[in-house]
Amino acid sequence: MEDKAKTIEDLSIEEREEILIDVARTLEGTALEALVEGNKQFAALSTNMAEAIRVNADELARDDPEQAEELLQQAVAMISQFNATHPYRLISTAVH
Repeated sequence: MEDKAKTIEDLSIEEREEILIDVARTLEGTALEALVEGNKQFAALSTNMAEAIRVNADELARDDPEQAEELLQQAVAMISQFNATHPYRLISTAVH
């Protein structure tokens, strides 16, 4: 049997929006970790991208799936870059 990977254009509008919001949440978590580790520039960039995705998620999911897919690829690349340079995840972000 041949499995076909779904592209963002194959998904419903609700599924696209849900994926965009999930990626925005992941970016926010990555931004928090970067901030705790002292990487303010990466934290700001991740936070801004997450906010832009969250604000425009409905419009991107409904009107522009090609742009949404490109944005998701960029966000995933940022998250992957952070994970590659920080292989050991923080256990807690509590400040004592």
